[in-house]
Amino acid sequence: MRRREAIRRLVVERTVRSQKELARLLRARGVAAAQPTLSRDIRELGLVKGPAGYSAPEAGLPTTLLAASASIAHRRLQTFERLVNDFVLSVEAAGTLVVLRTPPADAQPVALAIDAAALDGVIGTIAGDDTIFLAARSAEQAEDLALRFRKAIGARPAEGPTRFPRRRKPGRRA
Repeated sequence: MRRREAIRRLVVERTVRSQKELARLLRARGVAAAQPTLSRDIRELGLVKGPAGYSAPEAGLPTTLLAASASIAHRRLQTFERLVNDFVLSVEAAGTLVVLRTPPADAQPVALAIDAAALDGVIGTIAGDDTIFLAARSAEQAEDLALRFRKAIGARPAEGPTRFPRRRKPGRRA
């Protein structure tokens, strides 16, 4: 992504002390980005903010730490896939939203796993007791995300609003 590459280069080339300064430097390079977008990019790039400003994790870190970072990302993705498979009951795309239903009290941990997995296309999540709203940038991305979630829960897409019954786990009572 052009914006993230520009951010990474700026942080490596010079001291960037704030998101406001980063936005100004990006604009000077012809790249516009809102503050929420910068926050997400900073998190997804793994930038660290210290007393001297932002720094890229790969700048001066041993290869073993970079491998550990990749391992953490892999574990987060596995946790996301497991929780979605175990707890998401239904998936429905509605415009730029994807609505996920879970059993009572299970929406929060699933939403946290979704946030930690940093899925492309997800710009935010809101979780209640048994419902998660995922905001996507476009209706097309929402449909793609809905399809991904349907595959994760082992359901086939159907026409119209989609509700998939929860699969019972062995040893669980209905």
